[in-house]
Amino acid sequence: MFKQKQIKESTNPTKQESEKIVKDPVQDKLLLEAEKVYRRGSVSVKDLIAPAAFKVESNFVRIGDKFVSTLYVITYPRYISIGWFAPVINYSIPLDVAMYYYPMPSEKILKKLRNKVGSLEAQLHADAEKGAPRDVKGQTALSDIESLRDSLTQGTERFFQFALYVTIYADNPEELEKRIETIENIFGSKLIFTKRTLFTAKHGFNSTLPLGNDELYIANNMNSSPASASFPFISSELTSNDGILYGINRHNNSLILFDRFSLQNANTVVFATSGAGKSYAIKLEVIRSLMMGTDVIIIDPEKEYQHLSEAVGGTYINLSLNSNSKVNPFDLPKGLTKEMKTADILRSAVITLKGLIRLMVGKLSHLEDSLVDRALLETYAKKDITADSDLDNIDPPLMKDFEEVLNGMEGGNDLSLRIKKYTEGTFAGLFNSPTNVDVSNQLITFSVRDLEDELRPIAIYTIITYIWNLVRSQMKKRILIIDEAWWLMQHEDSAKFIYALVKRCRKYYLGVTTITQDVNDFLRSPYGQAIVTNSSLQLLLKQSPAAIELIQKTFMLTDEEKYLLLQGKVGQGIFFAGNKHVAIQVEASYTEDQLITSDPKQLLEIEEAKREFKDKQAKENS
Repeated sequence: MFKQKQIKESTNPTKQESEKIVKDPVQDKLLLEAEKVYRRGSVSVKDLIAPAAFKVESNFVRIGDKFVSTLYVITYPRYISIGWFAPVINYSIPLDVAMYYYPMPSEKILKKLRNKVGSLEAQLHADAEKGAPRDVKGQTALSDIESLRDSLTQGTERFFQFALYVTIYADNPEELEKRIETIENIFGSKLIFTKRTLFTAKHGFNSTLPLGNDELYIANNMNSSPASASFPFISSELTSNDGILYGINRHNNSLILFDRFSLQNANTVVFATSGAGKSYAIKLEVIRSLMMGTDVIIIDPEKEYQHLSEAVGGTYINLSLNSNSKVNPFDLPKGLTKEMKTADILRSAVITLKGLIRLMVGKLSHLEDSLVDRALLETYAKKDITADSDLDNIDPPLMKDFEEVLNGMEGGNDLSLRIKKYTEGTFAGLFNSPTNVDVSNQLITFSVRDLEDELRPIAIYTIITYIWNLVRSQMKKRILIIDEAWWLMQHEDSAKFIYALVKRCRKYYLGVTTITQDVNDFLRSPYGQAIVTNSSLQLLLKQSPAAIELIQKTFMLTDEEKYLLLQGKVGQGIFFAGNKHVAIQVEASYTEDQLITSDPKQLLEIEEAKREFKDKQAKENS
């Protein structure tokens, strides 16, 4: 105790010493200088976030390199719908929105409303005695006031003064003016009128800062229902009564249920980097579409869909130089309707085959192109297939027949030699045999993994041609999935054919899904851009930094959506359906995950479990 008291006494100056310190001018000056130095060295949060420069003009505020102006709402229509503020919130420019709700005591409001009711009733009664025309506006106001009185008395409504301000940013005054006019037009389309903060630009800007200071205080009287309709946190939903589950809305955890065939076309494009989950998402769609009775045809470049096909009992067709499965590129559709004429079908087949020949032999001169055109018609004629033939009872020609026709034509020897490697040379057998594949299953998968890189575009082109003939022969609800579509976008003829297919497939109840990880090659092709335009559904998963700028420009993404695609995890992305788009998380059940996984580790575990199960059964049987 003695020691503590001694320390305390020594640290506290006496009254005389304090007076001496205060009265000493030299010491006082030193203290002031020290205080100034301390204050110069202390940095607050305000110092960190404050702009370097701030200039106030009559109609805007300049903050650094940005020009800022504020709009405030002055009048509302009699009725406003829920979500009316969505077009402003979703407009892709930087905005600050401030909403101030000032609760008003119900007793005072009820008293004012009672007085107003008395005034209106007296006016209406006086007009009736004078024989004046019926005052529709006055009667409507009276009805509204009575309804509001009932709601306030019952406690189902509250009364507020509601202020709404929107601050707009731009890089220059001209751009600021354009943006303000656009926002004003959006408000005006809802019959909501606004004004600009003229000579009060600073107060408008301060009112939308996250400080909660309303320096404008321009409010409208409003009860709970219309005030709540202005709620600014709006997220698009893609939930319908029909369709399949694509994933979970990451903003509000709602289900993304959608029917791709309910849009103007059923086409889909999927862009993602390797390992982002694009095949996983499409396999989920395949399983769920099969359950809804939709036929699915898949072109599989890496045997990713084999496990799924075996699990659901689908037909898996492996095309290679050594396989027994063959597809004849000269096949024609059967079972034509009255609207489909044989002459048109034959002409379309010749045009398609010319594209295939270009893939096989390279670029054709004008003379060679004319020669190939005539040779193809003669090849069909050789098998008695003309504009008057019945396509249900024909024997289609083979590539060998085309080669023989070319060889017998003047000037066709060179082309015939270039075709020979597909009939007798290294690539013989794949395109020179009658079609023998079974396409009666609900799920059909064509694998081209075992083909050489040079043959892949040709084989995929031939398969798609065969599928197109199948689609036109019998109209059914179908989905065609083209994985790694960039193989076809490398060649103009195949890219043109895919674009024509995407554009025409709607008439035959077909939806085409194009999947690619090489986004730059796909979108820089003019046909790639057209395919995106003609696809009502788009699924964007994680993107590479090299492709994100092109993706942002093509799909008009905001910076936040751009970063979402750069930083998203597996299965996370943006799902576009018509004019709406949401952030999606692809989710699968345990059983679905076991069927569709592409993870090598998981696949090995599944195969090991299968072997153990077979060994166990063998032991039990023995």
